[in-house]
Amino acid sequence: MEKQVLVPNPDLWLLMGKIHHKRILLRQRELSEYNIPTRQLYMLHLIRDLGSKTTIAEIAKTVERKIDVISRQMVSMEKDGLVTRTKSTPKSRLLVIELTEKGRALANISGKSAAMDKILSVLGTEERQQLYSLLNRMLTAINEYSDENKT
Repeated sequence: MEKQVLVPNPDLWLLMGKIHHKRILLRQRELSEYNIPTRQLYMLHLIRDLGSKTTIAEIAKTVERKIDVISRQMVSMEKDGLVTRTKSTPKSRLLVIELTEKGRALANISGKSAAMDKILSVLGTEERQQLYSLLNRMLTAINEYSDENKT
């Protein structure tokens, strides 16, 4: 029987942080030819998938971020010519987000990452399924912990 080695929690969290950071750097390198940050591409895909005339609140809820964070990102993306923000009615405070022509063109860039496919290829099918399951369980626990400890 193989002896199980327990990894100390700080080491595990640091490892997960390093993986996340390096994954973002690799993806950004892939996207450098398009001159678009990873987060903006993700937002373009999301807006496209949510449909035309989506709201900042809908986007924020989907990505589990605060409305003001998404609002600032939409202002930046509007300056870059990727989206338009318009009032749903002339007197409304509700802003509707739509992709511009440039935004639609960039939204067609694949969300698939060749680098991540190559990196994940070191895992077999069963190992990938286990990893997916473990990460989902951790996310569920994080969400439950966050809900229990809201102030």
